[in-house]
Amino acid sequence: MKTQVWFVTGASQGLGLTLVKKLVSAGYKVAATSRNGNELSQAVNAGSDVFLPLTMNLTDEVSVGQAIRQTIEHFGRIDVVVNNAGYGLVGALEELSDAEARQNFDINVFGSLNVIRHVLPHLRQQQSGHIFNISSIGGFTGAFAGFGIYCATKFAMQGFTESLSDEVKPFGIKATVVYPGYFRTNFLKDSSLSVPKNPIDAYQNVRDTQATHQNSYNGNQPGDPEKAAELLIDIAEQPEPPLHLFLGQDAYELAEAKIKSVQSDMNDVRDKATATGFTE
Repeated sequence: MKTQVWFVTGASQGLGLTLVKKLVSAGYKVAATSRNGNELSQAVNAGSDVFLPLTMNLTDEVSVGQAIRQTIEHFGRIDVVVNNAGYGLVGALEELSDAEARQNFDINVFGSLNVIRHVLPHLRQQQSGHIFNISSIGGFTGAFAGFGIYCATKFAMQGFTESLSDEVKPFGIKATVVYPGYFRTNFLKDSSLSVPKNPIDAYQNVRDTQATHQNSYNGNQPGDPEKAAELLIDIAEQPEPPLHLFLGQDAYELAEAKIKSVQSDMNDVRDKATATGFTE
């Protein structure tokens, strides 16, 4: 399995960087992308025989295609893709501008789709591969005031990963959507969490949520990114990996609460809602 070649986006910090370092130390070959390839070179001390740092613009299809071609030219193939690049956005739906919302979708959603679109021809040709799409527990439950747009981007990842899994199954390719809870990375710092340019004073509940995440959760997240990276590597080695992968005790608790809530809503109106068909 150490012959696998990994392609990891958003690898200059956080879970992406932790994963890349784990992979390299374990003997895997890794191509890692960032907006600044020099930062990657400095962050990961490894030779070109096992590590290829790449500067890539996720929103530019030419740049994405070039990074994938460089990886294949350098290592000969790609086996595991990790769509990890993305950033957080906190703000009420009313106070976030169209441009702010679209930018979050451009990176978190369309950036991942750019990678998928350009890498799949190679994976189909070799009749194997595994694509991890790093969502968030906020991609399974959106019950966080002020995170509506961010959650929407991560819900989108869940939806297209489920479809992707069925689409690529005939080619021996696997797909997994990953829902991390709170892991102790830089996600809640200014470099990874954007706020509205024009906040509305009325949304005190959103400001409270924002303050809690930036001041209380930041630096105190219960999840260990080292253990998360180890699990991703373990899952990639499984012959039948899960489609849905929740990471962290908090992610499990939030997911179970969401499932229970949905089941309760369904049961409340089941008789009437299931009697809406045509009667003969």
